Amino acid sequence: MPTILVVEDSPTMRQLISFAMKRVQNSRVIEATDGVDALKKLSQEKVDLILADINMPVMDGLKLLSLLKSNPSYKDIPVIMITTEGAEEDRKKALSIGANAYLTKPIQTQELIKLVNEFVNK
Repeated sequence: MPTILVVEDSPTMRQLISFAMKRVQNSRVIEATDGVDALKKLSQEKVDLILADINMPVMDGLKLLSLLKSNPSYKDIPVIMITTEGAEEDRKKALSIGANAYLTKPIQTQELIKLVNEFVNK
């Protein structure tokens, strides 16, 4: 049963993503409001996939991603970054740090579900 961590500071966006994730077979969703919160949640449970927004206060998605990739306990968890449209620089940076994939807002639910399924149903 895959556990998906959704890291997004906007409650509306977080709800939208979490709702979409409920359509991924047998998945369980955990929500975090920023990178710091995400690290706290990760220390409490095993997560199979992380969906993280890049632009967040406190700790943004890129900082979170680099911390995850440099930590032996978390470096193998696939991470899908969520960027705003046209943020080419963020996208390149995310992929160079080790993001497994990225999605652009506004998020297409079908595309999100398809992408997540590629990672959790291996």
